[in-house]
This record gives sequence, structure tokens and C-alpha cells, in this order.
Amino acid sequence: MASLFKKKTVDDIIKEQSKELRGTQRQIARDRTALEKQEKQMEAEIKKMAKSGNHEACKILAKQLVQLRKQRNRTYAVSSKVTSMSTQTKVMNSQMKMAGAMSTTAKTMQAVNKKLDPEKTLKTMQNFQKENMKMGMTEDMINDTLDEIFDGSGDEEESQDIVNQVLDEIGIEISGKMVRAPAAGKSLPGAASSKQAGISDEEIERQLRALGVE
Repeated sequence: MASLFKKKTVDDIIKEQSKELRGTQRQIARDRTALEKQEKQMEAEIKKMAKSGNHEACKILAKQLVQLRKQRNRTYAVSSKVTSMSTQTKVMNSQMKMAGAMSTTAKTMQAVNKKLDPEKTLKTMQNFQKENMKMGMTEDMINDTLDEIFDGSGDEEESQDIVNQVLDEIGIEISGKMVRAPAAGKSLPGAASSKQAGISDEEIERQLRALGVE
């Protein structure tokens, strides 16, 4: 019962109109088929009268055939008009839906603009930018302090390790060269000690330069 008193929407009306237009198209197609059938029958009748020599009947039937063909051609024009009406109805429905959507969007944007305070929004953005800058400065200060603390102790220990490594490598190489010294050197203690001192200074400088330590 409720559906009987329900108000029809635009979509419901368009559906009914489209249904009626489709029915009209089918009826026009049936009428055209009937006219084409009559046209063929009339052409056959005219040929028959012409063979029998009845020229007056041929003229009358020919005039009727012309009218019949005109009527058949009108069915094409009417069918085209009905198709155009159906298309226009669908286009109008689409435009109405688009207009409705735009109206809803406009109302939503209007409501948002009413609640949105530009000055308050700008102030909030400025406060955020200021606090963000403060946070960045604080972070930089903390990082610099930590770098100073850890870099100072680390550099000293690392430098000491490099020096120890260099001395160890120099000691090993000097020991190897001392072992490979000629036997003649042993008969001259003064010369041997002088040669050993010279080698030690040169090797130290060479090893330091090779490791990048000035």
C-alpha cells in the first residue's frame, strides 16, 4: 500500500517514458513492415493490370503506390524523432544528476568555509613553524655537545692506537733487517751501531709517511 502513495522520482518518470518510447518504436517498426508488404502486393497488382492492358487501373494503383511509399518514408522520420526524444531525455537526466551533485558539493564547501577560520588556521601554522624551528635548534645543540664529548676521547685513543701500531710494525721490520745484516759488520762494533741507528731513523720516517702520520 505504501508503494501506491509513494512519490515518483525523476528516475522513475524517465524509466516510464523510455518504456513508452520503446513501445512506440516497436509499433512503428510493425507499421513499416505492413506498409512494405502492401507495397509489394500493389506493385504486383500494377504489373498484372499492365499486362492485361488496363491503363486506367494502373494509373490509380500507381498513385496509391506513391502515397504508400510516402507513408513508409514517414515512418523512418517518426522513428528517428522518437530516438532523438529518448536520447534527449537521457541527456537531461544526466545533466540533472550532475547539477544535483554540484549543488551538494557547493553546500558542503559552504559549510566547511563557515567552520574554517582563516586567521586561526594561519596562526596555527605559524606556531607550528616556530616550534619546529625551536626543536631543530635544540636537536642541533644536543648533537654538537655529544660530538664534542665523544670525539675528544675517541680521537685521543685512536691516535694512540695508530702510534702503537706504527711502532710495532717498525720494530718488526728493523728486527728483520738486523738479522739479515752482513757478518763483516760484527767485527766493527762502532760501525754496526752507527748503521743500526741510521736505519732506525729512516725506517721510522718512511713508515710514518706511508701511514700518513707526519
